[in-house]
Amino acid sequence: MGARASLERDSVKRHRLSDGDVSVSILNLGCITQDWRVPLGGEHIPVVLGYASPQDYLHNPNFLGPIAGRVANRIENASFAIDGERFDLVANEGDHCLHGGPLGIGKRLWEMSPDGDKAVQLNLRSEHGDQGFPGRVDFEVTISLAGNTLTYDMRAKVDRPTPINLAQHSYYNLMGGSEDITRHRLCLAAESITQTDSQNIANGQTQTVSGTRYDFTSPKELVTADPSALGYDQNFVLSHASPCAAKVTAPNGLSLRLETDQPCLQFYTASKLQSWHPPLSEQTHAPFYGLCLEPQGYPNAVNIPAFPKTIVTPDHPYRQLLKVSICAE
Repeated sequence: MGARASLERDSVKRHRLSDGDVSVSILNLGCITQDWRVPLGGEHIPVVLGYASPQDYLHNPNFLGPIAGRVANRIENASFAIDGERFDLVANEGDHCLHGGPLGIGKRLWEMSPDGDKAVQLNLRSEHGDQGFPGRVDFEVTISLAGNTLTYDMRAKVDRPTPINLAQHSYYNLMGGSEDITRHRLCLAAESITQTDSQNIANGQTQTVSGTRYDFTSPKELVTADPSALGYDQNFVLSHASPCAAKVTAPNGLSLRLETDQPCLQFYTASKLQSWHPPLSEQTHAPFYGLCLEPQGYPNAVNIPAFPKTIVTPDHPYRQLLKVSICAE
């Protein structure tokens, strides 16, 4: 067992992307974005939370930085049916399946193929029955850096109908992780949210954000929108009236702009974040020290007929395109 663990640790590889003064470190473990440095005032600010050692990501219960899947978010009772055939998944959050199960693709070693210092391609084959999901899936993720913009091009080909719903899961802190994110200002192109039950499972209903603490249609500081510090772990339905789905600005002048082709975005303020391993230099890993902006399909759609489906077929492969830009305003 010790030799196997050592082999796994030795198998975690890192590739560094760079363009000018911007650099990004990508791991072959779960396509994890470990580190992203942006220039500001003569310094290079780490704008995502990360562990200092790549090997520490072998134990990553807070999902720092991976591509979550096969199906991101929560699948109720860890089961669903396709054309009358029931599939039982491996539950990893009570009775439910979160982010693809305990050994989802965000916790697997991918084949990594660097393309110079501007891009890297990662590939993974997930066999039929993996975590209980039907079908063999060939995943391909290309991560590229151009100036201050990081692009994630996520694709999947399947051999039979199966659900695919990926979500990039970085924790952003534009202050470098030395302060909490309550003074970050957020704007979301979303006028409604999906309702959830007491276990944060989508129930098939939506509601308007108008007049609620979920209304970020105009920019708001998080401390102003949520003065009671209840936190957020909520799926927003995007309007796509603008190519910019989310914008975040921080007191130091850094700004994040997110563009996505997905219909929804999960917004999470890290209320359960813990310090499992030594973090990147000068970062704090604690509740409300990071925010996640996770573009995705509708959550629990495999169990909700009213939601747009996340089923992928051999004739209609999966693709998601995500662009995140971070720079000084």
